[in-house]
Amino acid sequence: MNTSSRRVRRAAVAVASVAFLPLALTACSDDSKDSASSDASKSSSAEEKSSSSPSDEMGTMAKPFGPGCASVPKDGKGSFDGMAKDPVATAASNNPDLSTLVTAVKKAGLVDTLNSAKNITVFAPTNDAFSKIPKADLDKVLADKAQLTKILTYHVVGQKLEPKDLESGSYPTLEKTKLTTSGSGTSYKVNDSANVVCGNVKTSNANVEIIDTVLMPKS
Repeated sequence: MNTSSRRVRRAAVAVASVAFLPLALTACSDDSKDSASSDASKSSSAEEKSSSSPSDEMGTMAKPFGPGCASVPKDGKGSFDGMAKDPVATAASNNPDLSTLVTAVKKAGLVDTLNSAKNITVFAPTNDAFSKIPKADLDKVLADKAQLTKILTYHVVGQKLEPKDLESGSYPTLEKTKLTTSGSGTSYKVNDSANVVCGNVKTSNANVEIIDTVLMPKS
């Protein structure tokens, strides 16, 4: 090969290299853009998922709340998980803080009525709530089935109330008169006299609001 031919070949190689370089840079640039676009898309997707997730407050409110919840057994049939599997009267019978209420329900013959009811809310007085009533008066009520039934059915609302429903409401009870609720966050009152000490407790057929005072119907 003569000198002239070599020079022509070298020139051709150089021209080809120069022509290829912009194409390679463009391809790298496109790959970088695609990668950045993909990262941005993933980030946007993550933000969307984050914004659509339930808030911490809602997650907390979906669970039982209140100072009285600390005394509920951690496991077994009397625990929150255990109570959720049974109808309300049966569930209450497994909670040691509700034993007086359960005795009253049995004396009134309301076990089957409560267990077979659908979508109700029970305001359940604790043993301490019943102890606020003088013993002689309590014994008298427990011995009077008609009066006992009237009092107990006043603690039952014919719909499932969620925490937001307790903020300001007036609800008809199975006793036929109304009770009122008020409050916010994790602090609620019933008839301005009873405090919800452990709210939003689930059973298989009812929501239970455990209260610290026995409610008395007005008539």
